[in-house]
Amino acid sequence: MDISSWDGTISLAEFHVAARALVEKWKRVSSASPPWSWVSCPKQPWVASHEVSVEGYLSLENIILVSIKEEHDELLSFPQKEETSCSDKEESIDIATLSQSDRDEICYYDLHIVYSASYRVPVLYFRVYYSDGEPLEFEDIKKHLPAHSAKTLLDSKWTFITQEEHPYLKRPWYKLHPCGTGEWMKLLFQGDVSLARNGAAIEVYLISWLSFVGQVVGLRIPYEMLNQL
Repeated sequence: MDISSWDGTISLAEFHVAARALVEKWKRVSSASPPWSWVSCPKQPWVASHEVSVEGYLSLENIILVSIKEEHDELLSFPQKEETSCSDKEESIDIATLSQSDRDEICYYDLHIVYSASYRVPVLYFRVYYSDGEPLEFEDIKKHLPAHSAKTLLDSKWTFITQEEHPYLKRPWYKLHPCGTGEWMKLLFQGDVSLARNGAAIEVYLISWLSFVGQVVGLRIPYEMLNQL
């Protein structure tokens, strides 16, 4: 890929390449952490028959994020469900025994990375819920976001996070609006001499993207993944 003439977007086929790279590298350098997995789904109407044979998205679920009332945000793991298709997603949630005070402090995140055909970039969809499965309202979600994300929401509320129907699950999920993603991804890769020289943008695209986008909800990328870009 010629970084100098690239607009920062990727095709659906390239998204699949980047998704496989993220799953494999995350598993290799962070085997003790909950894994990202690929969820196969029926092909969407806008997907050309020659682009991909299997449609889907990346999923990381049952992540516990300690409230920002703590001095430092901390990402914790929670037992994972082995789900590989859209048909049985969200049917059940493993519930830990927590006190009322734990419920007030801890919430669970489900994170999905979905390709946007209109913007030609990945989009982070997420939902947040308590241990009993009750979803958080947007005002409550803001209280659990890292401080820098909460401040940004105050400055640009619905242009930053919006609630829309999940393109595969057909249920309301929150998402980070992808407007501007292509532009800042282009700047990011143009500023990395090694990527410009090696032309490895596609394989590390999602890893680099997630290192920034994940911070919004408090998801930290393992240092080894970033160090090996």
